[in-house]
Amino acid sequence: MLDNFNYNDNEYLSGRSRRNMTGDCESCFGLCCVALPFTASADFAVDKKAGQPCQNLQTDFRCGVHTNLRQLGFRGCTVYDCFGAGQKVSQATYGGRDWRQAPKTARQMFEVFYVMKQLHELIWYLTEALSLREARPVHDELSSALDETERLTDLSPDSLMDLDAAAHRAEVNKLLLRTSELVREEALRKLKSRPGNRKSYGRGADLIGAKLRGADLRAANLRGAYLIAADLRGADLRAADLIGADFRDADLRGADLTGSLFLTQAQLNAAKGDARTKLPPVLTRPAHWSA
Repeated sequence: MLDNFNYNDNEYLSGRSRRNMTGDCESCFGLCCVALPFTASADFAVDKKAGQPCQNLQTDFRCGVHTNLRQLGFRGCTVYDCFGAGQKVSQATYGGRDWRQAPKTARQMFEVFYVMKQLHELIWYLTEALSLREARPVHDELSSALDETERLTDLSPDSLMDLDAAAHRAEVNKLLLRTSELVREEALRKLKSRPGNRKSYGRGADLIGAKLRGADLRAANLRGAYLIAADLRGADLRAADLIGADFRDADLRGADLTGSLFLTQAQLNAAKGDARTKLPPVLTRPAHWSA
């Protein structure tokens, strides 16, 4: 056990940055329902091209089958999370003027939404990083990166179109990686364990369908890991770096995710879990999980 290991300082987690990091469909022009493409699969019942409104999108920008998405084959819609980018673009960047009112701006609005989503996701991660006491050696750099990312979200549509979001993301990722190393090194110290004494996975590990029931994955590097349909029942994922990990259909029943690093609501929504699954306080137990 990692007794007395202090992962998160809720002073940051409840602060201004994360208040707007949750999608508010009531304040959005259905951007994810139009801008994003999808292909008929286990996640979507039909094909849809980018820029084409979903067949379920109503004139008021609400989903006509919202309460039955999973039953009708649109599971992918219940997993997606824009980190609040939709309402930001709709109400701030474009001042409440929707793409139907100004069809000439529609294509630009959809592309700006994609950029804004990346920026908001980075704000989510940076805010979490600043909440971690073990990352104090890089708090100044993290704070500066957060300020700059928030500034970028207030740019004009034309400036957002010109923004090299990939380059900015790469710079921020260096800080997030350093944060991860600091936190996991401290966790391993408290465990009196060395990286060489524990199984190493590394970024992008292929763990599709892996049998990891009850596994001790504390402080593991699972950045970008493919955990599709993995059996993680009862696994201990405290202090594990989960940024970008693919949890589609992963079984998290009874798993401990408290204190895990850079976990998002979308990752949880894509997985399976139950009432015994332990979650970070800023995330919500998905409605489709078993009791």
